[in-house]
Amino acid sequence: MTDTPSLSRRALLGLMAATGAAAVLAPSLGRAQAGPPLTRPIPSSGEALPAVGLGSWITFNVGDDPVLRDECADVMAAFFEAGGRMIDSSPMYGSSQAVIGHGLGRLGHPQALFSTDKVWISSPAAGPGQIEESRRLWGVPRFDLLQVHNLLSWERHLETLFAMKAEGRLRYVGITTSEGRRHGEFERIMRDHPLDFVQVSYNVLDREVEERILPLAAERGIGVIVNRPFRQGALTRRLEGEALPGWAAEIGCDTWAQLLLKFVISHPAVTCAIPATTRVDHVRENMAAARGPMPDAAMRRRMAAHVEDL
Repeated sequence: MTDTPSLSRRALLGLMAATGAAAVLAPSLGRAQAGPPLTRPIPSSGEALPAVGLGSWITFNVGDDPVLRDECADVMAAFFEAGGRMIDSSPMYGSSQAVIGHGLGRLGHPQALFSTDKVWISSPAAGPGQIEESRRLWGVPRFDLLQVHNLLSWERHLETLFAMKAEGRLRYVGITTSEGRRHGEFERIMRDHPLDFVQVSYNVLDREVEERILPLAAERGIGVIVNRPFRQGALTRRLEGEALPGWAAEIGCDTWAQLLLKFVISHPAVTCAIPATTRVDHVRENMAAARGPMPDAAMRRRMAAHVEDL
């Protein structure tokens, strides 16, 4: 696939100007980067978000184990210390919401938090109750972003979310999908409704969303959250024994995880990637990917071709 093949020149240049992410910065910056992480503007508001967030699928589903809960809180602490903001969860993710709430409480509810959750229930009438329970588990006064998870009963749930936004009980509205077979329906919703965000799966090997969804998000002014940037760890495991290419230094990468994340967040339509992890060293490594040089279109093609060949 070519890089952003359907993205209009006007939309592409506008996004590049807004984020500065398409330019490769001077190698003299070095690989150990200080300062704040790269941020991207939310298209519907202009609010800046760090380009790397924190997911909680599987990793924060640790039940009531106090040791494991505190380990997740340590991951959250390192995430905020590194300049992170967006944490994402769902009622589908087992105990993850309660574990996030535990971590936020232990950390004194950091003001930097950008809280992102979902409504995931087949009964539209039960949606508000599920949302309130999610809010209680997090211990937040309101969510920044709520999304209809995997389009389940999306028509009525979107009505609920847009009403909450109009009443000031929610800041942003979105939808998610991890199923390529539903991309056509996903695109129709993007065209017909004033969404603030979409969440999709995207990584250096799974690039179907480059064809239509990412260009459409740019055209419609919709933010993009990317899940599974490592294919739930499959990509990092696959590359574990491979030497990092020498040219990775040109974009400030010390590890494969950073290279994989920089590929995702350097796409001009992407607002934030949300890798999930259970380890403090990994969350710091991930956040480092949002600093330093970013690959341009030619380098992104080189990255994809290299990983495909391994």
